[in-house]
Amino acid sequence: MGRIVVIGGGQAAAALIAKLVAGGMTDGITLICAEPHAPYQRPPLSKAYLLGTMDRARLFFKPEGWYAEHGVELRLGCRAVGVDAATRRVTLSHGDVLGYDDLVLTTGAWPRTLPAAIGGSLKNVFAVRDLADADAMAPAFAQGARCLIVGGGYIGLEAAAVAASRGLQVTLVEASERILQRVAAPETSAYFRDLHRGHGVDIRESTGLVRLTGDDVVTGAVLSDGTALDIDFAIVGVGIAPDTALAGGARLTLDNGIACDAHGRTSDPHIWAAGDCASTPWRNGRVRIESVGNAIDQAEIVAQNLMGHDVTYTPTPWFWSDQYDVKLQIAGLNTGYTSVHVKRGEGGAQSHWYYRGDTLIAIDAMSDVRNYMVGKRLIEAGISPAPATVTDPATDMKALLRA
Repeated sequence: MGRIVVIGGGQAAAALIAKLVAGGMTDGITLICAEPHAPYQRPPLSKAYLLGTMDRARLFFKPEGWYAEHGVELRLGCRAVGVDAATRRVTLSHGDVLGYDDLVLTTGAWPRTLPAAIGGSLKNVFAVRDLADADAMAPAFAQGARCLIVGGGYIGLEAAAVAASRGLQVTLVEASERILQRVAAPETSAYFRDLHRGHGVDIRESTGLVRLTGDDVVTGAVLSDGTALDIDFAIVGVGIAPDTALAGGARLTLDNGIACDAHGRTSDPHIWAAGDCASTPWRNGRVRIESVGNAIDQAEIVAQNLMGHDVTYTPTPWFWSDQYDVKLQIAGLNTGYTSVHVKRGEGGAQSHWYYRGDTLIAIDAMSDVRNYMVGKRLIEAGISPAPATVTDPATDMKALLRA
């Protein structure tokens, strides 16, 4: 191994470096991160951290001193602005140029924002990507404040749960016919619609945002149904896009993110990628998975290959979301499902089982950990019990794993 430069400061970067250090590499690693912080967890930003149940120190994967102790050079608060693949050099925002033998892009993804023409640049209009975003919006979460959330995906719903739990007046608008339409079945949308309305959130589906209003600071919103709202702040959660700017500048192949092979290598043999920015072979195509589990697994595969092993990555997708006292756990990818079967458990627990024909492909489990674990293992093992068996209350679910 020679000089390894890692660009990014999230889960994939942290997992990659930890794996390299654990494998005995304690020299020659440089981490470049535009933020002034060592790598930290991002999912809690829209959950526990914003709610106030996780303090700042607990966000960080390692104390900053850990990196120096293990021979990792941190270049914080500076951005990588260019990659010259031919000479294997990275140019930084303050002018330094670093050489590398291998480069790993863990640049993540950027939240989509609203155009300035409809008020996207007004003050108190927030997105949720990094610690600075969470800290900037925290003072707005005052009891009784009026909050508009644009977008009914997981980020929007998590923010709505935090705001409602803290006593705010919350309106959530979703331009599609239903919340979670892009990622979940109508049954899961209905579960979370009822959950949020039960906590006082005004959910408006098939309703878009026409514009935000205000001179300098947002004070209102005009919706596609003609409603005019008075608001104190807005949170925009309308999806993310992979950060491929450096990869594009280096003329790497892009395909739903930075295209990698099963080893994590890009179209350049000395450049690798992992996490939300990277797509990988899966079944008969490619997939880019926006999850903590994928970032860890993919990054650790890259680390092993950097250390001379020959290992490939087979995605086993899993996700989670915390909303109020409900823990949503997801395994598999539901793309192309043809039927959904509902299994009800004790105390309001519920799971939704996705089938493509006779094949089990995914599960959404709401506060239903036991059935989630069984479903996840069934999917990974390629075992597909009959839907009637899965939903039968009398079924010994663990026994299905022995089929």
